[in-house]
Amino acid sequence: MTLNDPIADALSKINNAIKALNKTVVLKKSRFLINLVDLLKKQNYIGSYEIVKDGKQDLLNINLLGNINKCGIIKPRYPVKVEELESFEKRFLPAKDFGILIISTNQGLLSQIEAKEKNVGGVLVAYCY
Repeated sequence: MTLNDPIADALSKINNAIKALNKTVVLKKSRFLINLVDLLKKQNYIGSYEIVKDGKQDLLNINLLGNINKCGIIKPRYPVKVEELESFEKRFLPAKDFGILIISTNQGLLSQIEAKEKNVGGVLVAYCY
């Protein structure tokens, strides 16, 4: 079975693992997912992760800290300018300075805070709080 959106599937598995009070979750590896996990780790939402070599496909074994209330994908992927970030924060995050929006820019994946500092726009990918 093929997945239509592997990033949405990965964030859904993380949400379900947190609700089930699991300490780890195993996801299929991709470069985009590794960049997303690095960003979440830098923001202290998840713990360490390791790449497990499997016979067919490599897997990511992620240690969860329990700091995530909810994370999800943003569809459709809205293009945003730096000036428009505030309105999307109000739309997808529950409160000011609570959670992050993940934006795909020409400088890689950034949180909305880093995007404002670097004055870069991009495409909204996901949110996490």
